[in-house]
Parts: sequence; C-alpha cells; structure tokens
Amino acid sequence: MARQPDRELGMTPAGADHSPDPYLPGHGNGGYRVLHYDLDLDYRILTNRLAGKATVTARTTQPLSRFSLDLGAFRIQDVRVDGRRAGWTHRAGKLRVKPEKAIDHGSVFRVEVRYAGTPVPVSGRWGDLGWDELTDGVLVASQPDGSPSWFPCNDRPDDKATFLVTVTAASPYTVVVTGDPVSRRRGAGTTTWVYERNEPTSPYLMSVQIGRYELVELAPGPVVQRAAIPPRLRTIFRHDFGRHGEIMTALERLFGPYPFREYVVVVADDDLDDPVEAQGMAVFGRNHLDGRRTHERLVAHELAHQWFGNSLTVADWRHIWLNEGFATYAEWLWSSVSGGPSADIHATRWHIWLLSHPATVTVADPGVDRMFDPLVYKRGALTLHALRTTIGDPAFFALLRSWVAEHQHRTVTTAQFRAHAQRFAAEPLDDLFTAWLDRPALPPLPRTP
Repeated sequence: MARQPDRELGMTPAGADHSPDPYLPGHGNGGYRVLHYDLDLDYRILTNRLAGKATVTARTTQPLSRFSLDLGAFRIQDVRVDGRRAGWTHRAGKLRVKPEKAIDHGSVFRVEVRYAGTPVPVSGRWGDLGWDELTDGVLVASQPDGSPSWFPCNDRPDDKATFLVTVTAASPYTVVVTGDPVSRRRGAGTTTWVYERNEPTSPYLMSVQIGRYELVELAPGPVVQRAAIPPRLRTIFRHDFGRHGEIMTALERLFGPYPFREYVVVVADDDLDDPVEAQGMAVFGRNHLDGRRTHERLVAHELAHQWFGNSLTVADWRHIWLNEGFATYAEWLWSSVSGGPSADIHATRWHIWLLSHPATVTVADPGVDRMFDPLVYKRGALTLHALRTTIGDPAFFALLRSWVAEHQHRTVTTAQFRAHAQRFAAEPLDDLFTAWLDRPALPPLPRTP
C-alpha cells in the first residue's frame, strides 16, 4: 500500500497519537501496548549515519484502524504490518500507520519499519536528549523524551517491553547497549554486537554507547559489574570507583536484591553535565573522575536508580520524585554506612538550604518545567527521611524492601507509595504526606526519637 495523504490517515480515538501523561502528552500513543522491540542498527561513525530495521510487536487495547509511533526525522523506507505493506505518514515526530485492515481488540500484531538518516537528539526544555555525537563516538541519554531520536517507539514510561538490539559499527569501537550481551561477530572492518533486555523496560531507559572503550571488571561479586572506559583513564577510574562493590552490597542490604543480571558503568571521553542512568547502566563523563572520589555520591545515586526508576518506573512524569527523591536519599544512606555524615546530618543541612529558597514546588506534582528541579530531589529525599523518623528504622527499611519486591519491573505512582507506607505505620500518615508532598510550604523536620 502506497503512502497516503495525512487527511486520509487522520487519527481517530481508536488510534490516538498522544499519551495520557499530562506532562508530555505529545510523546506516547494510545490503542496498544508494546510487548517487544527488535532493533537492527547499522551506524557509520564518521558520517553519523544510522540505518535501522525496527520490528515492534504489540497488543491492541481496543480495535485499531490506525496507530502511531514516535520517531524522529529519519527517511522512512518501508512500513509493514504483519508482513503487509501499510499506509503511513511521518511528520512532527509521529509515524502514523494505517494497516491494510483493522486490527481486532486484544490482537497481537507486528509493525516493521525500515528507516535511515542522520540521527539528531530531541531538543527541548531539557537540552538535547537521545542519540548524540561525542568527540569520538556516541552517547544516548533519553530521559524523558529522547528515545525517538534513534528508534520508533511508544515513548511513554508506562509502556515497558523487552528488547533485542543489534548494532553494527566500525571495529575499533566498543558498543555497549543496555542489556545482557548475547554475541559479538567481527566482519570486514565492522563488528556486530547483540544485546537482549529480557526485563520489561521503558523506551527512555534504553541506551547505546559507542566509543574507543576498554571493557574492565568494575567489582567482583554475585552481581556482574563491568565498566567501559577510555584506556588512559584506567588508573584514576580504579580509584574513584574502587568502592563500587561495597556500594552494591550496601544498597542490596537496604533495598533488596539487585533487580537485573548485570550493571555497567560507561565513562565517556567527554565532559558531561550530569551522569545519566539507563536500565542496568550508568554513564559518567571524564570530568566525574578526579582521583579524590569527589563524585562518589553520584555513583551511589545512579546505582540506586536501578531499583528506583528502572525496576520501579513512574507511571507518568508527575511522579518523578519516586525516582529522584529515592536516589538522592540513597546518597545519604551510603554516606551513613561508609563513614561520612549521617542521613540526619544531610537532612538537617538540606532542610536549612530549602528554607533559604522560595517554596514554589509541589513534590507530588511539580509541573513539567520543574520535573528536574533540585527542590524535587532534595525535598523528595527529605520526605523519606521524615517518614523514616516517624515510623522508625525497622518499619522504614522493611517498607522499602517490600515496595521494591512487590512492584519489581512495574510502574508506580505516588498514591501507591502512600498506601504501601501506611501498611508499615501504627498511626495515619495522611498529614505527613500532605505536608511534604502536596503543599509547597516546607514543613519542619520531625525530631528523631
């Protein structure tokens, strides 16, 4: 079926090209849920050209005569649904597809998209997100809406799926993908790397890292911990990440077993403003190595996201404190167990800091412009500390481990956490959560018994 004009593919309620996320309604789509992505990518580093074949397997949640996927400014070569050519249009980041015949409610279908072009990051209020060129390689950091920069997807955090990703690149380069390594095949000047991600994963948490990296062991232990680093940074990396095995052990004791098969740290040979987490991976810049472990709190923060953000993923972006507040509190917990200032001291210091800033953010619904505001991070962590102080350590840490175990590889909301926490408290927690999460005014810190 040939490409058809936009008016003939005008979206209907049965194939809405928007998501229910109030912060990013233009990213994500309705009418189906993705089960699996199979991505076969060929990337030419010198010319920054990406050619891809994406096979997306999905199940309809209602009858579909049309549906859409999120995809950046690539040239579409072919679109097929269940092996048959489909009508399509592609503009403004939406690939709208009209299959040859409507798909029944509850049916599993496969859409195959062949595309090529120059990948560019998604630009917006948070800068450039997604597939981005380094000085010599590639970094992919997609939170919250950069995934369409490199593959067609249902770009909403609550639509988790499994992945198989194949990347072919020039042989001098190492390719690391969020997933467990399956195979590596060397060809004439290129190497093909295959990774699988069997745990349900949100599109924004998938990542590809390409560089002249050396693969090294990050730390021994039951959890495979590896790193991809520029060889010249080997010595300083060994020092600055020298306690990673201890951090992993501490967080497993606090939160429960690490939720994936392995953890990979990538150190890009470029400066980065902030580290970035992906599923089973964290990416740091060379500027995060200084030989003094100055940024070790960020090492703990990114690792904590594997529990809070990656295994447990926000149902929509209003609930971002469930990612960032928890990872920030993990920094304070690691500080406490590693001989640094206690969580009480951190809480007191940040409470004083917050008192010096206008109370303009509601943690449970900060608004799209304030999603990544430091106030959400710090006050989210303070909310957890207030809860811990109120119910006591045994109940608090039992709460955290149970929260992680019961919601593993699922999506979560603030309302779910409030209800879960109440199970571990002798007295109602409504007033505590209302004060800390629902109102901008900063409450006093509860006193430690």
